[in-house]
Amino acid sequence: MYKPLAGALFSLLLVGAVGAPAVAAPAVAVTFAGTVALSNCSGSVVRAPGSQPNDPALVLSNGHCLETGFPAAGEVIKDQPSTRSFSLLNASGSKVGTLRASKISYATMTDTDVSVYQLTKTYAQIQSQYGITALTLNDVRPTQGSAIKVVSGYWKRTYSCNVDGFAYRLKEGAWTWKDSVRYTSSCNTIGGTSGSPVIDTTTGKVVAVNNTGNEDGGRCTDNNPCEVDENGNVTVREGINYAQETYIIVPCIAPGNKIDLSRPGCTLPKP
Repeated sequence: MYKPLAGALFSLLLVGAVGAPAVAAPAVAVTFAGTVALSNCSGSVVRAPGSQPNDPALVLSNGHCLETGFPAAGEVIKDQPSTRSFSLLNASGSKVGTLRASKISYATMTDTDVSVYQLTKTYAQIQSQYGITALTLNDVRPTQGSAIKVVSGYWKRTYSCNVDGFAYRLKEGAWTWKDSVRYTSSCNTIGGTSGSPVIDTTTGKVVAVNNTGNEDGGRCTDNNPCEVDENGNVTVREGINYAQETYIIVPCIAPGNKIDLSRPGCTLPKP
């Protein structure tokens, strides 16, 4: 993991005029709108495709960004009280307000590295007060080769690259994650970018949450994750960074934005 440190506003850019050849795909302008800065990490205000305006809003970050410290391997945290605060950013990266959690709805570092906080405000209240729309979680697995941006609210910095591929297992110290997204080298993310939303630039949706990178070529140690394939073969990619897929969260979000691990299709680890 990166060492913790002490929807989205978008527009479709249509190219061409009447009679001109059709463009392959529209471009999405990815901004800082909807991202947040934590005390030690990055994050974003997110919604499931079925979330409603009056649902309590959710903030997505990493499990290793929790204010209570890293969850142990095998540990799952569910519906624990929290009053953590988040600095909400607008499109240009300026702070427009402070959001506060009511609880940690879900967090783990087993199989994935995610935390989901429930806020004291609804999406409608955030939209009305700050003019910010939540980012939408994509409900399908990311695509190899797709263009992505990692948007850090902590550093107010955006990294642009592509999905290079997927690690069957990503092992770092005591923790192992499944089907992790591997970036191409231009996403040279650093500490503090943990928890940043990974946004597909074609759809504007969140496809992953940024969480780690191999800092100095170590093999499967803290801050030096390694890839392990189906046959147990280990690959070390020094300087390459990774994220955890977020489509797996969507089936676990019940009406009212409650995390329900018993829902059909929910594969998140259970307590």
